[in-house]
Amino acid sequence: MPDYKLHCFAESGNAYKAALMLELTGQDWQPVFVDFFHGQTREQTWRDEVNEQGEVPVMEHAGKRFTQSALILDYLAEQTGQFGPRDDDEKREIWRWMLFDNHKFTSYYAALRFLFCLKNTGETDVTRFLRERATAAYRIVDAHLAKTPFMVGGRLTIADLSLAGYVFMPEDTGIPLAEFTHIEAWKARIQALPGWKHPYELMPRTAS
Repeated sequence: MPDYKLHCFAESGNAYKAALMLELTGQDWQPVFVDFFHGQTREQTWRDEVNEQGEVPVMEHAGKRFTQSALILDYLAEQTGQFGPRDDDEKREIWRWMLFDNHKFTSYYAALRFLFCLKNTGETDVTRFLRERATAAYRIVDAHLAKTPFMVGGRLTIADLSLAGYVFMPEDTGIPLAEFTHIEAWKARIQALPGWKHPYELMPRTAS
């Protein structure tokens, strides 16, 4: 039996954050497919038994269940001794960027991708707003990465894995990603890590 189980699906960038951490740290883990697009997370039984918040990822380990990607990353850093902070200053800086990711970098991009690419709404006032906000967040991260190879401490940490949740997704959201050269170089550094896998290779996808 694997040490970790991760309730996930490949199209979820938030689930990818946890899956990639498990893979890069060499853990024995098993993906448990969640059929999000056919409403599984909205079922009351699933919420009662798996996650009352109705979201993935959900990770099971040592008889405990964990939700929210940032918390899962922090827990895995403690359990594995990898990609975590070296001191209290780094811990605060890592959390500063993970909170920014959850509120801005991932948040706007994920909502835009869901509507524009996965639900195929076409261009609307909402998608234009989300694209502007996501692009602004990308500018902030790109400027930061102009000064450092990784987000905190000059090495890969869970801050990078948090922000990396959606940057490898293949869908075209209309954001001029090629303009963010420092983010592109950072992505290449992450891809070069032993054990890196694309989200669509790492987790089960929804059947078409």
